[in-house]
Amino acid sequence: MIQIGGDVPETVAMQASKLRIALILLGFWCGAATAETLPLPNNLIGSATNEGEALLVGAEAREAYFPLADQFVTQKTQSYCGIASMVMVLNAAGVPAPAVPDYEPFHTFTQDNLLNERTDAIVPRETILKQGMTLDQLAGVLATRPLAVTVKHAGDTSLDAFREAARDYLAKSGHFVVVNYLRKAMRQEVGGHISPLAAYDADSDRFLILDVARYKYPPVWVTAADLFAAMNTPDDANGGRSRGFVLVARRDPG
Repeated sequence: MIQIGGDVPETVAMQASKLRIALILLGFWCGAATAETLPLPNNLIGSATNEGEALLVGAEAREAYFPLADQFVTQKTQSYCGIASMVMVLNAAGVPAPAVPDYEPFHTFTQDNLLNERTDAIVPRETILKQGMTLDQLAGVLATRPLAVTVKHAGDTSLDAFREAARDYLAKSGHFVVVNYLRKAMRQEVGGHISPLAAYDADSDRFLILDVARYKYPPVWVTAADLFAAMNTPDDANGGRSRGFVLVARRDPG
């Protein structure tokens, strides 16, 4: 059992209730964005379904879920999936953020202030607006911030290695996983996409993707094998290299 409030134990029922409330709130925040989403293929499980809720309650690795859910955003253009994913991760990790005039005196990362001259040297803003970004460009932009960033192409690793690395990161505070995958390989529509992972359930061997294209698909649980296969696809915009995942860890000061 997890201990809360000193010696008062938190029961499984209490954990389930808290997670259910979190899912309801997440659904409330996302309601307008998900009202007209596309139907899910039967290999995917929507996070707000009874089955999806049960998977989150039983997930062995879900430390990333609540920080990311607090920062969940919809990509502002159809090419900004990488930008939206990075905004979520940077804010969830507590990376020092720039000031936002509209929110003065508060600081936060947004899809309007993440990119700058340093990131332009990695991938120009015009390129992102036109075609999005590759796995390596995503990692390069993240590495301009005080984060430990490791990029993994699916073609250079294995399903087992991905599962282990992603599971371990999702079980640690301040650790995040962003995936770059081909939608049609997961029977979605249709091209390359980027979103953060939020949890892993060992019994079903499924990962939860917090899909930033919330106007198109809700967050979904996908099997590790299906997700890895969708990452292990060539990206023509990246010289034919396979898609993959980026491991991101907050660097503690000191």
